[in-house]
Amino acid sequence: MTKLKWGMIGGGEGSQIGPAHRLGAIADGRFELVAAAFDHRPAKGKAFAESLGVDSSRAYCSWSEMLVGEKNRDDAVDLVTVATPNATHFEITKSFLEAGFNVLCEKPMTMTVEEGEEIYKIAKKSGRVFSVNYCYSAYPMVRQARAMVRSGDIGKLRLIITNFSHGHHADAEDAENPRVRWRYDPQMAGVSGQFADCGIHAMHLASFISDDTVESLSADFASTISTRILEDDAFVNFRLSKGVVGRLWTSSVAIGRQHGFDIQIFGETGGLRWASEQPNQLIYTPLSGRTQVIEKGEADLYDDAKRISRVAIAHPEGFPLAVANMYMDLADAISGYERDGLPTAEDGLRSMAAVYAAVASAKKNGLWVDARPPVFGGKG
Repeated sequence: MTKLKWGMIGGGEGSQIGPAHRLGAIADGRFELVAAAFDHRPAKGKAFAESLGVDSSRAYCSWSEMLVGEKNRDDAVDLVTVATPNATHFEITKSFLEAGFNVLCEKPMTMTVEEGEEIYKIAKKSGRVFSVNYCYSAYPMVRQARAMVRSGDIGKLRLIITNFSHGHHADAEDAENPRVRWRYDPQMAGVSGQFADCGIHAMHLASFISDDTVESLSADFASTISTRILEDDAFVNFRLSKGVVGRLWTSSVAIGRQHGFDIQIFGETGGLRWASEQPNQLIYTPLSGRTQVIEKGEADLYDDAKRISRVAIAHPEGFPLAVANMYMDLADAISGYERDGLPTAEDGLRSMAAVYAAVASAKKNGLWVDARPPVFGGKG
């Protein structure tokens, strides 16, 4: 099998997300890193790319140089990953999509709803493969949960409870740490802090597993550390388009929680629970029945869960392999095989609309507001 050619923008040396992308992209031998613009400091980015085996002619000093260089090559990259700071996602993604490249963009896809709608329209018109890295949807047991919901194993859905909370930003003395500070600075993070950073992962997973979209919401935001402009804790009630009730909590000041991302789905005939800290297990309780633990790697899983289960039962598969599943589905999509598990530009757009809706609701003391983007009937 010929490897697809892959290029990465951002995610350079010292990046939190960069290693997960590089491990994930090469895990199945489907991609080869051949081009990169890793850092806004040209010399450092170029040196790091060359240290990873990228030819010096394709170790670019900037994303714009990479765009020009790859456009003019017969062997141009098949996929570009955008893993730069949030405020740059729109310009880079737009430029590469319009130039005919397939793109994987880190979340959030854009900084505004208007930018999101533009990317949505460009991606749709281009016909290229485009995805947003909501990689939690690529865990095998999350796919199992969605398949069980689709198959009616827990009946008609009633309620979803989800949270993404941790305590790693709870120290007020850490306020000037650059890896923390930007998340609460509107100039760098946009209109929302913790909800846009972590909460939208939880909201996306609620939509993904339920096969539904968020229609309206009510939010309460808090900045528990007084020096922060943006929220570090949020509670969001939401309603899906088919009437399902949703509750979401997200926090970065919950001391004692490490990576507290979990979701519970309650239907008329059963309930499911998945937690990122125990990702190999899906907890299933049928109505009036005993609670069961469904393990990754079991023989009777639904096909989409089995397809992306990589190692034998009882062996853990963690975050980098969830990212690898994203790249596996991207490789299939680029090669012409449809994969409906890939988050799309619509997912990215709906997430940004939910962020703006939550900000508006919080400013109005929790008033219920329309969470849909205008292109899908929202009031904007």
